[in-house]
Amino acid sequence: MTKADQSKSNQFKDTWKTRTKLIHDGVRRSQYGEVSEALFLTQGFVYDTAEAAEARFVDQGEDEFIYARYGNPTTRMFEDRMASIEGCEDAFATASGMAAVAGALMSVLKAGDHLVSSKALFGSCLYIVTEVLPKFGVETTLVDGKNLDEWKAAIRPDTKAVFCESISNPTLEVIDLKAVSELAHAVGALVVVDNAMCTPIFSYAKESGADLIIYSTTKHVDGQGRCLGGIIAGDKELIRGPVEMYIKHTGGAISPFNAWIQLKSLDTLDLRVRQQAATAMKLCEALDGHPALASVRYPAYKSHPQYDLAISQSEAAGTVITVDLKGGKDAAFRFLNALEVFTLSNNFADAKSIATHPCTTTHKNVPVEKRPELGLTDGLVRLSMGLEDTDDIIADILNALEAV
Repeated sequence: MTKADQSKSNQFKDTWKTRTKLIHDGVRRSQYGEVSEALFLTQGFVYDTAEAAEARFVDQGEDEFIYARYGNPTTRMFEDRMASIEGCEDAFATASGMAAVAGALMSVLKAGDHLVSSKALFGSCLYIVTEVLPKFGVETTLVDGKNLDEWKAAIRPDTKAVFCESISNPTLEVIDLKAVSELAHAVGALVVVDNAMCTPIFSYAKESGADLIIYSTTKHVDGQGRCLGGIIAGDKELIRGPVEMYIKHTGGAISPFNAWIQLKSLDTLDLRVRQQAATAMKLCEALDGHPALASVRYPAYKSHPQYDLAISQSEAAGTVITVDLKGGKDAAFRFLNALEVFTLSNNFADAKSIATHPCTTTHKNVPVEKRPELGLTDGLVRLSMGLEDTDDIIADILNALEAV
């Protein structure tokens, strides 16, 4: 880091707003003084002497690196910037969002520990909680995340961690994160939150008490469908302790190239997410009461059953809405096949508007008999708002509903 960068970061950094942090925080300029953050595409680093190599392995400094699996200047800029906007002390970048989920949970749990988790989860998250962790001796208890009484009943004196999606994918259930954190912390349990649906821009995880905050940076951070990535943010003691130790030794670190792409994407993150959230709200208004729909759901829209909780926690609720078509799978497929602006894919939070039928794609492995308790219906379609013109997005949805 140059002297100019150090001076800038020490003077006014504490007063910077999010959009400023997204562009300037965590910059490490080389001796060449480049404007755009540099891509250090290297797997290893060189030492001047054997003594210098020994010293670095004994006491690695803030701007000293050993191996790309452990850290890299480009990756470190990305981690610092993500930690800054989340209000956390530190962060560790991973190869994907699921590497972040698995890494966060595996790093703080061991055989014999007890985990309490909400059951409305993305399919792969549910697999980690119900299949992978029990295989290694972790006892897991699933609860209805909306029901605080179930959290109270499930959290025990020996509970080591709780896990939830702050807004569930794809059913958009909202967790009372502050209340759940208070219950967990009362017994000394860690709070681990997948915050992907909420977005880093509208995040309230840290202020609500979350200890480890996870994002699939594949989603809003990249936001353009190019590459995978994930991040785990939290206090330095956790991040540079069990989280770093687990991920660097099991190989789930992010590629420096992917870190660089997503670092540069942060420049426009706030602008993109706010536009997409505004479109989500306008689409809800346009679809309210449509005869082909059993429901239109967006946490920050008045028809959502947890609307009051959602708006008490954040100014907006992400970039995704769901619609439930009355005709079930057949109606959903007719609707999906009639879309022209929307792309059919299983991702979300892209610059392109994306439509997904969860029961036949992302959640197809959830047993049919368990789907109703998770809010998964055959008519459910997840709609991720892109950056196309809002009127074109609304027109596309309304035209496709005519096909139903």
